[in-house]
Amino acid sequence: MFIAIKEIIIQNDIFILTNQRAVFWKKEKALILSDLHIGKTAHFRKNGIAVANHIMKSDLERLSALIEYFNPEKFIVVGDLLHAGDNSDVDEFCRWRNQYPSLQFFLIEGNHDRLSKSLEKKLCLDFKASLLELSVFTLIHDFDKERTGFQITGHIHPGIVLNSAVKRIRLPCFALSENQLLLPAFSEFTGLDTKNLPKKSKFFVFTDAEIYEV
Repeated sequence: MFIAIKEIIIQNDIFILTNQRAVFWKKEKALILSDLHIGKTAHFRKNGIAVANHIMKSDLERLSALIEYFNPEKFIVVGDLLHAGDNSDVDEFCRWRNQYPSLQFFLIEGNHDRLSKSLEKKLCLDFKASLLELSVFTLIHDFDKERTGFQITGHIHPGIVLNSAVKRIRLPCFALSENQLLLPAFSEFTGLDTKNLPKKSKFFVFTDAEIYEV
């Protein structure tokens, strides 16, 4: 797996975008991502839809590669860590998480994150709340129009449509505006929203080999 990076400056802080659907906040030594939807494949299988379990394993392998690359102190999920509560995929995620006992695990609750007390304990969370304020930034699952300041968000699963002479290509992206960094969905088993994107944004599209601004 190849990790391509692109440094951007937000509010005088360095953030490193990656082609693996996550961003590294250099000052906070924090790996930040959104919308893992752990348990989605198991949920589909439980409901009679044949989905290969290698999809989540691939997501976790990408996570491990990012942790080895950046050596973060914090691992922050900006909502929708889970998809449908507790199931066998969650057990696999917990086994993966236990490989990194010194890594602080922060969950910003998303609309799918309905956690019982037992599930919260099982996940070994260091922090869980509806939002997290660090420095001048607010990390929150969905953009809050009532808040001031800069927000780092997820939820939308942003994507861009690129037109070539032969076909239209839909690719995931980061969206950067004056007051928001919108993260792509980390899980590859998600759709793309190409319509409800923040206005007046720069879009950073990525492939397996590179990141570029469009």
